[in-house]
Amino acid sequence: MRMIFPIIFTFIIIGLFHFTGLIALKYYPAAINLAIFTIFFSSTFTEETVIQKFAKIMEGKELPDIVKDYTRKLTYVWCVFLMFNFTVSFATIFMSSKVWTIYNGCISYLLTGLLFAIEYLIRLRFKRKYNV
Repeated sequence: MRMIFPIIFTFIIIGLFHFTGLIALKYYPAAINLAIFTIFFSSTFTEETVIQKFAKIMEGKELPDIVKDYTRKLTYVWCVFLMFNFTVSFATIFMSSKVWTIYNGCISYLLTGLLFAIEYLIRLRFKRKYNV
């Protein structure tokens, strides 16, 4: 039952965009990327980055310094990616709906998935190398 609201909300947004052509809805992907970038980037000025907090929760213990360094660098990588994704998403607002849809509905998800997959492989190698 908890999943029904996001699904209904998604279809309402899609319907609004499709039937009304509201340009404001094109800003949604850019706004989300900017919001997540802001959270990640602001965490780089704190003792623990967002990714360090996630890693600490996943591991259930205090992280070794080498892992803290790795997760801080990973936060920088995600910041660069999110800023890139925001920039392209924002640029597509002023392009045709077809270009906007292809990038924001497909390419950005593929790029995000690719970054997750690459990072996962690097993390496995990192864990093997440093025995963490």
